[in-house]
Amino acid sequence: MTAAPGKRSLLVVFLTVFIDLLGFGIVLPLLPIYAQDFTLDESGLQLGLLMASFSAMQFLCAPAWGRLSDRIGRRPVILVGLAGSVVFYSLFGWATVLRSLPLLFVSRIGAGVAGATISTAHAYIADSTSLANRSKGMALIGMAFGLGFTFGPLLGYLAVPTGTGAPGPGPGCAAAGLSAVALVLAWFLLPESLRPDSRPAERAWLHVASLRSALTTPLIRALLVAIFVCVFSIAKLETTLAMLIKGKVSGNTAFAFTFQQVCLTFAYIGLVLAVVQGLLVRRLAGRVSEGSFARAGAALEVVGFLLLTVAIDRHATWLLFLALTLVVAGFGCLTPALNSLLSRRSDPARQGGILGVGQSVSALARILGSGIGIPLLKIGATLPFYTAAGLMALGLWLIARAVRGGRDFSASGDDHLSKA
Repeated sequence: MTAAPGKRSLLVVFLTVFIDLLGFGIVLPLLPIYAQDFTLDESGLQLGLLMASFSAMQFLCAPAWGRLSDRIGRRPVILVGLAGSVVFYSLFGWATVLRSLPLLFVSRIGAGVAGATISTAHAYIADSTSLANRSKGMALIGMAFGLGFTFGPLLGYLAVPTGTGAPGPGPGCAAAGLSAVALVLAWFLLPESLRPDSRPAERAWLHVASLRSALTTPLIRALLVAIFVCVFSIAKLETTLAMLIKGKVSGNTAFAFTFQQVCLTFAYIGLVLAVVQGLLVRRLAGRVSEGSFARAGAALEVVGFLLLTVAIDRHATWLLFLALTLVVAGFGCLTPALNSLLSRRSDPARQGGILGVGQSVSALARILGSGIGIPLLKIGATLPFYTAAGLMALGLWLIARAVRGGRDFSASGDDHLSKA
């Protein structure tokens, strides 16, 4: 039996996404230290695999979790994801105590599987909001994303304030404790959001044929391509930023940040994302269309990436932060708009599965973006960001095309609904 989701249940969904990104944000600035502490190979292959394992599991599992939530409901999937986060973040802390690389991999893989339920959190928001407020609800997810990315690096810094030495179990235990709090809140405060009449008629929890049918819809396919291009571009920044600002890269010594400054830079990025989505997007949602938000966000990213290349060439720290602000603000406008459009153009009975595919596409883009970003950075310090600017220009064109030719889903197949 379902109940109308209220503010308390949306808070639980907020915490679910916050904790997912908190764990990701804790690890990101600590990875070079883990590489040194665990004596990983000089080629960087093991470190790259450790970074990719989390996103790889999200790529594989997000559609399955989303489809399962269409069948059994959002609440049980979110609860299982939070329980998994408790287990695997605890395991992450224990792996640092034992200095066990295999255990570290298991913890990141498991956290990726549990964190793949973020697609179900998107579906919960879609169930709980009207079409007019859909982007506002998606921005709530984005705000949680930004805050998790803000406090994660700060916890990482507190674990190793000098930038040297073993991080210890603190970061993993902190993330596990927060997951446990969210799990308790979800158990008591989170009602089911999926209405019985919205559940698919088929009994299988993963119906490949129905997903394939949905993905052949041009409106959805165009949005998924746009999501891939946009996330691929930002993933190159996420992966290369710490290396860029920490020391010498490709003969370029534009920046030489300390470990503390690296952590604070990542925290600043998360804070900008949280402010843009929590204040700007949520306040303007309903008055500004998703299409306008998406186009403006893509344009901001193009400008920001180009400014970043200038900042590197001129060794200008103030210009670096201006460029990062524009890129992150653009991404903050872009992601809730694209997720909202994807939701609005999906059959409600298959919404969880389609949003899961969207999350899977994002994860794949992060994997590939991370894998390509570092080699490009070694060739030239500005090369990843020139290519990101070019890709975002392509993304702007794809978004404009998708918005111009698309309308909301209609069960009757009518084409009378307004464009976003």
